[in-house]
Amino acid sequence: MAKRCFLLIIFLSFTAFLGASGERSGIINTYTSEIGVREATGQNDGKAVEKYLAAAGLGKGYAWCAAFVNWVYLQNEIAGPNSPAWSPSWFPNEKVLDKRFGLRGDVFGIYFESKGRIAHVGFLDEDFDNGKNTILTVEGNTNDAGSREGDGVYRKRRSKNQIYKVSCWL
Repeated sequence: MAKRCFLLIIFLSFTAFLGASGERSGIINTYTSEIGVREATGQNDGKAVEKYLAAAGLGKGYAWCAAFVNWVYLQNEIAGPNSPAWSPSWFPNEKVLDKRFGLRGDVFGIYFESKGRIAHVGFLDEDFDNGKNTILTVEGNTNDAGSREGDGVYRKRRSKNQIYKVSCWL
């Protein structure tokens, strides 16, 4: 009986690991497929941008970095926060990790002193503990300069010092 219980525990643990791994792969595949999306006129608009905004309950013209993160999660049938278009809502205490443990596919946030809050979010595109001072990200509503009011979905290389918080929703 003890042997059966032990095997059941191992099986359930392995199955949970594969499920989480599959979710993470789905998230990564989805956000990667959107790299290169650009706004139509630079006014938080365009077919793809508007689908991200709609997934967060917003219309054309709103800042959309958090809406992009939410859209990616919804495509993978994973629930995000109650206010998915609000960047700080992606970082409730129970989801926040020590940054060193952030993995590819986790959500990162950048704090803006001028706003007094996290005001830009995106995805880590490599594990935080990569042995470098920089990290690859994929983010919506940014640009080559790394603005929080950009024009598309970009893969960026950011200084780790820019990353304020990391959360895991998987």
